[in-house]
Amino acid sequence: MTEQDLPSLLLVDDDEVFAGVLARALGKRGYAVSIAHNVEEGLALAEQNAPEYAVVDLKMPGPSGLTLVKALKELDEETRIVMLTGYSSIATAVEAIKLGAVHYLAKPTDADAVIAAFAREEGDEHVAVADNPMSVDRLEWEHIQKVLAENEGNISATARALKMHRRTLQRKLSKRPVRE
Repeated sequence: MTEQDLPSLLLVDDDEVFAGVLARALGKRGYAVSIAHNVEEGLALAEQNAPEYAVVDLKMPGPSGLTLVKALKELDEETRIVMLTGYSSIATAVEAIKLGAVHYLAKPTDADAVIAAFAREEGDEHVAVADNPMSVDRLEWEHIQKVLAENEGNISATARALKMHRRTLQRKLSKRPVRE
């Protein structure tokens, strides 16, 4: 089987080491992997050759991965996209799925989990429902992510909407989300 016979996969992640490791692992599992490190590079590669599969990081310098998910679906409705993120939130997960991603995975993850996510066609009604409510810190993180998504990633507009100083918002966004 030649490289051209393998299913094409676009991997877009600003973490070059993680992207390299995941690309090698996906290549060993039978994908022809192209790597980009931001939305613009990813879109340029996709416009040359629309991928059958895509793995897109949410938080990168410049536009978010949500922008790329939308653009990839506009290029080819059949592209199966998995959103990866170290900054998971309910708001961004919902937006990723609405924009066309088939699944949303929190980092760290591995190639097997990505491939399994590509294959998922339906939701899982057996997912455990948490017994305890979210912490106040986690609720704040979720609310910030929701308002940020509503403002299309614009930090200044989000800060105004939250009645928060822009630097305070940037400081909160630079931290990892609070674990539940």
